[in-house]
Amino acid sequence: MEEMFIQYWRLCAALVVAARLLSAQGAKPAPDVIVFVDGERLVGHFEQSDGASVKFKSDMVGEITVDWSKVKELHTAGKFAVLPPGADLGKHSDLTKIPQGAIAAGDGKITVTPATGAPQTVAVGDAAHVVEESDFENAVHGTPNFFSEWGGTITAGASLVQATQQSRTFNTAVALVRTIPDEDWLRRRNRTTVDFSAAYGTVEQPNTATVKTEIYHASAERDEYLSASLFGFAETSFDHNFSQGLNLEQSYGGGLGWSLLKRSNQSLDLKAGITYVRQSFAEDSPGRNLSGSTFEEDYRRGLRHGMEFTEQLIFSPAWNNPNALSAAANALVTVPVYRKMNFSFGSIDNYLHDPPPGFRKNSLQLTMGLTYALR
Repeated sequence: MEEMFIQYWRLCAALVVAARLLSAQGAKPAPDVIVFVDGERLVGHFEQSDGASVKFKSDMVGEITVDWSKVKELHTAGKFAVLPPGADLGKHSDLTKIPQGAIAAGDGKITVTPATGAPQTVAVGDAAHVVEESDFENAVHGTPNFFSEWGGTITAGASLVQATQQSRTFNTAVALVRTIPDEDWLRRRNRTTVDFSAAYGTVEQPNTATVKTEIYHASAERDEYLSASLFGFAETSFDHNFSQGLNLEQSYGGGLGWSLLKRSNQSLDLKAGITYVRQSFAEDSPGRNLSGSTFEEDYRRGLRHGMEFTEQLIFSPAWNNPNALSAAANALVTVPVYRKMNFSFGSIDNYLHDPPPGFRKNSLQLTMGLTYALR
């Protein structure tokens, strides 16, 4: 009797597992279908679109981007949100005005069928962005913790020579950025950047004093967006440059910035603010307390084959000491190598108009190394 009871419960457990597997298979969503004007069709997953193009992923051809003008029909099983041009959405926005649901497109129109209520029709030209409903909800209402959503790069390079001369050079850089929200179809709320770079090297030779290179930079900035393009910022930076006799430069400031370009493959920010700077130099050189302005330009451009170009210009005049102006110019090109690994090469030029006697005004670095992309 006991054996029959055990067999009965084993049979029940097997039936429950089988039912769950069948239910999971039955719940698998149907694929999306895109039909082109020439009659060809693809089966896969519709990812997103803007007013000009559609991004679609198929097992046969991978991810493609096509113009809306080449799309005859589009049918989806998933739910999407259709955003109008200039949508200014925040945590407290009324999302009921945003059409959400399954979509079907044809004849230059997008029909959105919600779970409840009547379907809505939007012209393709009036659909600035079409994104998955879950991504839309998370981007608008999500509150990520401070340790998430960080992107950026980590770079390292080295050079060693072992002969009559012994030369060792190391350089590293960490550039972190956290933008909330990170989607280019939503208005930014804030952005945090943290940067660190170091270049250290020595050249040793018998009966000759060791020649040393030692350049360190660390900075942090917080941007709070007041509108879609205008933001206020606060920043601080610390610099040490043995090659220019600079023991330590501390800078604290803030001001206003303008995101002139904000696209997925291109961005341009302009900033202007006021700063307090404390400079301490090599021995026998007095320190300086400076108050002045800072003007900055930051540009990023995506290139072909996954390459990227970034560039930055900073000009910092001092009000109370016209001779103590400083400037910096950086440029970097990254080239994909394998997955998240990239090869990078660039330049860093630091300028001090009035360094201690015996030191040059310019400090130019040319760098090469391997770069790992965090996202």
